[in-house]
Amino acid sequence: MAFASAFRRIFNGSSTPALNIRSQFSSIRLESTLPTLTSPKLFVSGLSRTTTDDSLYKAFAPFGNLREAKVIIDRGSGKSRGFGFVTYDTVEEAEKARLGLNSKFLDGWVIFVDPAKPREAPQQPPPQRDMQSTETGYTSNKTVGWSGY
Repeated sequence: MAFASAFRRIFNGSSTPALNIRSQFSSIRLESTLPTLTSPKLFVSGLSRTTTDDSLYKAFAPFGNLREAKVIIDRGSGKSRGFGFVTYDTVEEAEKARLGLNSKFLDGWVIFVDPAKPREAPQQPPPQRDMQSTETGYTSNKTVGWSGY
């Protein structure tokens, strides 16, 4: 009986507990402080493993003139890593897309749209210690001992 009433609620359009939970989570994300955009590039997280560049492009195209929509692919499996980047011509178009698609469904998954952060420079390896050679021609490392034999 409970199954039949739940089934009826779904088809009649009344709210279900699962839909209420989803709306509560999306409102938390929407009401949080969103950083202002300074770049027309957006970071999209929460993508399905089946999302492609084309489906990402089609989802974001209504909000403005897209330059690029790229899903980041895992080298080993060849599937989506669950995030991607979208680049618009202007910051205003990117802001419209962020407000329009943040906490919405794409390919069955809830996606989150945030400003893209600039890529950090790779860390430099620590400097090599100087090796000293002795009169005999052997090289010693002060921390490890004799080497080069």
